[in-house]
Amino acid sequence: MTLALATLPQLERRTLGESAYAHLRDLLASGRAAPGEKLSLRDLSEALGVSVMPVREAVSRLIADGALEVAPNRAVRVPVMTRAQFRELATVRAGIEGWAASLAATGRDATQLAAIAAAEAAFRATGEPPDLGAAVARNRDFHFAIYAAAGLPTLVEVIGGLWLKAGPVINLDLRHSRERLTAGHALHCHAAALEAIRRGDAEAARAAIAEDITRAADFIIGKGALPGD
Repeated sequence: MTLALATLPQLERRTLGESAYAHLRDLLASGRAAPGEKLSLRDLSEALGVSVMPVREAVSRLIADGALEVAPNRAVRVPVMTRAQFRELATVRAGIEGWAASLAATGRDATQLAAIAAAEAAFRATGEPPDLGAAVARNRDFHFAIYAAAGLPTLVEVIGGLWLKAGPVINLDLRHSRERLTAGHALHCHAAALEAIRRGDAEAARAAIAEDITRAADFIIGKGALPGD
């Protein structure tokens, strides 16, 4: 009995740590934390309703992931990405996520195709003017509906890590920029990707997703908001 009881706190801490990690990943990937923003362990623990310990564990994992960093003054912050770093990340994303889309085009089933189509329709339905918060969530839903249909869970994990690093730049920009949404590039690329996956055209699906990522990067870099190399 003593041995069994001794294991319970470890299980609880591990569960809370995993939960805190998942919530903080979503915070970063959804653009709700800006590049350069400092994150207080105490504030995070109060927001999540847990002690500081599981938050510290989660933050340590995110630092190891490269999604957070320790500033010279020891504060934890969201990394600031230069133009060159962001361009490199976009190039990697276009290659990997484009490949995932090509796999989805040839490997998806009817249920997965329906999920992709529903996500694409939901993104189009964000309204005019668009609901920026909803657009952020629905853009991500559309992309990951495609990646899930690739049939490789490890690949989805890799892509999730890339979004974790890109999210503070991409999604924060999307959340505050009606110009980028009303330009229609994302709508065009999403429609093209859906149609290619519906036809089973792997190359067209790859090209559509790669174009979506590249156009978004071009737009953000062109605005001059990122620091120089």
